Amino acid sequence: MIARSLQYTLTISSIALAAQPSAPAPISAPLRELPWGQLNFLHTTDTHGWHAGHLQEPSYQADWGDYISFAKRMRQKADDQGVDLLLIDSGDRIEGNGLYDASDPKGKWTFEIFKEQDIDVLCSGNHELYKQNSSENEYFTTVPDFKGNYLASNLDIIDPRTGELVPLAPRYRKFTTKQHGIRIIAFGFLFNFVGNYNNTVVQPVEETIKENWFQEAIRDREVDLFLVNGHVPVRSKEFTDIYNAIRDVQWDTPIQFFGGHTHIRDYKKYDSNSYALESGRYMETIGFMSIDGIGVNRKTRSHLAAGPQFNRRYIDNNLLSFHHHTGLNESTFPTDHGKNVSRLISHAREALELDYRHGCAPSNLWLNRASYPSSESVITWLEEQVIPDVVEDKARKDIPRVVIINTGAIRFDVLKGPFTRDTTFIVSPFTTGFRYIKDVPYETAKKLLALLNSKGTIFEQSRPSMLGPPEQLAYTDDKRVATALELQHSEQVHLIAKPNLTPGYTTRDDAGTDGDDTLHSPISFHRVPNCVQSEIAFPTSKVNPTTVDLVYLEFIQPWILLALKFFGEEYALKDTGGYIEGVDFPTLITNWVETHWDGSC
Repeated sequence: MIARSLQYTLTISSIALAAQPSAPAPISAPLRELPWGQLNFLHTTDTHGWHAGHLQEPSYQADWGDYISFAKRMRQKADDQGVDLLLIDSGDRIEGNGLYDASDPKGKWTFEIFKEQDIDVLCSGNHELYKQNSSENEYFTTVPDFKGNYLASNLDIIDPRTGELVPLAPRYRKFTTKQHGIRIIAFGFLFNFVGNYNNTVVQPVEETIKENWFQEAIRDREVDLFLVNGHVPVRSKEFTDIYNAIRDVQWDTPIQFFGGHTHIRDYKKYDSNSYALESGRYMETIGFMSIDGIGVNRKTRSHLAAGPQFNRRYIDNNLLSFHHHTGLNESTFPTDHGKNVSRLISHAREALELDYRHGCAPSNLWLNRASYPSSESVITWLEEQVIPDVVEDKARKDIPRVVIINTGAIRFDVLKGPFTRDTTFIVSPFTTGFRYIKDVPYETAKKLLALLNSKGTIFEQSRPSMLGPPEQLAYTDDKRVATALELQHSEQVHLIAKPNLTPGYTTRDDAGTDGDDTLHSPISFHRVPNCVQSEIAFPTSKVNPTTVDLVYLEFIQPWILLALKFFGEEYALKDTGGYIEGVDFPTLITNWVETHWDGSC
């Protein structure tokens, strides 16, 4: 493990023993036990700066300091039982919360907060690579913070000091566990990402696994487990390729995959000796994985006779779950280290003024829990209320315009209550602004939305799935849950309604429906289109304009130009310009909130 010591001495009034001062109290719920084994793991992924936890959702109210205490207590429990426990993180640690996005430079606080956890294997996500400064932060800060535990099997970076292309981190590592001497070879992959800034190179997985270093590593016979960590969906071609490459030379050595990117809880069986775990998003989930009957007997070095048994659990990130699984309580659970990190988080939030209130949301607006279009959809709210009111370049305000945004620019729900500075970055953390093309024939502009939302061959090579929320990579269909009113009229109400349970995750994966540690009532998931549009400043008559300003978020410009070309319009980068220059999309949303929602809540 990596020794940590906080370099901050903070005195903050009204700090609770754990969690953030404004965090809601967790709600008691029935809990399933953790299936401990010989080798155990705690797993995080896609935390996106949510180190303060969820300050409006009781089920996920624990912060990173609480997780540090939890990991410490779980390691103690593992030692007491004579078993091993490792911590894994699968990337996308940045962009998505004010704790990261509101600071200047970005990540000023979160790098110090994150490194306080003892993580045994971690890798990069795609969000670390969108910009030059964020990838260099990984190279110069996070990689050395974790001293060999950070792995980059298919990711290189141009070292700004030398101009040379070098691995972001070691390609793999081999190590032995403390208690049972289990010999592990670990990798750290990224899916075949193509949207990175040009100072990094993501090598396709299918090419990486052909390289000599990888082929030599997987042929090592002195290994008890291959651990493949990756910012990769567990049901992906990339992981399947890695699985097949290992199985070609090691037909029965256990393989444990840890994945991410799609923001879901999932568990995939590759074969009886190989499984993959993905542990959600946004500090909602701490994944727990165990393997029993693996490796060698430490005294005799003979392989255990029984085959390995794999088990998983998805832990709701709250203090009641942490207390239950450690067998401790409010007074015995927190560690000094964890409390210090919680204080650091509070100090950072105060310094960044993340509780500054812009207004109060009168109701919940859901990204995927409500159908689109509907009055409860955050996408409908943006499309019908926000965009028509704020997307206006004063120099061109009277010119009819078609405004297109991608729904992936929205990352989370707007919850009833305070809309704070933090909320702005939670809802849309991306600093992208709007661009436009003038004098686009309206007959062409009006066809773009349908094409952007289609699955036509035009976009096969350009990954149109990047336009929508990442969860939709995994959920190809809606999952609708009956409303309370519908249940009242259903003869099956006693079978499906559990009124004492709070809404939350009810995961179905390759091992069944018992993976969640907390019993919840189910929630709906509704897909949204890749893009939506608003038509603004159109003539009041029924006659449509001949030409329009085509306005769009800068992120989707490649798809816009490709779609225009499909309809025979030859536009290039030189034909585009900034629209409302100097103002990004999150600021426009905040401006609308300040104008339309008062601060009383």
